[in-house]
Amino acid sequence: MAASSVLLCNPLSTLRRRRLIAVPAARFHTPISVATLFPSSVSLRRAANCSLRSSTNSLVRSSSPRNVQSPADEQPPIGEDSALFQLENQKLSSWLYFSVILGVVLFLLDLLWIDNSTGYGKLFVDSLSAVSDSHEVVMLLLILAFATVHSGLASVRDAGEKLVGERAFRVVFAGLSLPLAVSTVVYFINHRYDGTQLWQLQSVSGLHEVVWLSNFISFFLLYPSTFNLLEVAAVDKPKMHLWESGIMRITRHPQMVGQVMWCVAHTVWIGNSVVLAASVGLIAHHLFGVWNGDRRLAARYGEAFEAVKGRTSVVPFAAILDGRQKLPKDYYKEFLRLPYLTITALTLGAYFAHPLMQASSYGLHW
Repeated sequence: MAASSVLLCNPLSTLRRRRLIAVPAARFHTPISVATLFPSSVSLRRAANCSLRSSTNSLVRSSSPRNVQSPADEQPPIGEDSALFQLENQKLSSWLYFSVILGVVLFLLDLLWIDNSTGYGKLFVDSLSAVSDSHEVVMLLLILAFATVHSGLASVRDAGEKLVGERAFRVVFAGLSLPLAVSTVVYFINHRYDGTQLWQLQSVSGLHEVVWLSNFISFFLLYPSTFNLLEVAAVDKPKMHLWESGIMRITRHPQMVGQVMWCVAHTVWIGNSVVLAASVGLIAHHLFGVWNGDRRLAARYGEAFEAVKGRTSVVPFAAILDGRQKLPKDYYKEFLRLPYLTITALTLGAYFAHPLMQASSYGLHW
């Protein structure tokens, strides 16, 4: 239909068609008409009529409220589809490599850091504990050490990857960050009920359920790169992704929002100075990560990131409420994916495994 409209509205195409099908009038004794004598004038009038009708239809369409498009509608997706897992694209050999690497990493982590007889974890925690008798101060020092290494290495990722390659840099990044994260988690578990009790709300009816639900939801707010396990383990070449779908439509920094939810829930439930100090340190680290993450993505992707930034928000739902982000009708399908089903199972498993986690931490005497 579009092609025929173009032909009808183009005088030159009309003349060409007439030359192609024109035959001598005397042979068929065809009556001579104005169109035969002046084909160009008829074509010009026809073109003018077509142009007028096209302009009128365009004006009607543009003035109709049903066809007005918001900026979010006009711009096609720029970022990647997050939490996408396609079974047909998976290789059995890659997941075998991942299993082997995971086993080796856990073995070395236990040997060189966790096991008090062979590792350096207890020595590291004891050295920080010697700085102050305050559990709050030690908790903040542990978080500061982790944040410095984790965010510091992330800040020099571009230069580091150019120097040693993507996979080697990931090994260095994980090899230094993971032991510090373990030390921080273990110390928190062991000393979360120490310090000064600020309030006691555990007897409030319904609070346990609210805290549990907040913790459960917080684990769904992981940054989508966390789901790329093959990249995390450097089986696949690690990449800096520009995500746009899924949880990113709600907030551009889901890890920060999830950490805030987790910290608030635990602080309200336990209500002492150690947990409050841990929450302040963790939230501060993640707020820095918001600025640092945007800075790094802007340096890597430039205008593409600025376009995604304009359609998303740091504060949850802000871009949706002010019309910069329009959720698809089938938005829920962006969460009906294997990574989120796995998160559900692991979160429930971690909740029921709390006694085991606590017993293991207590046994380290950090």
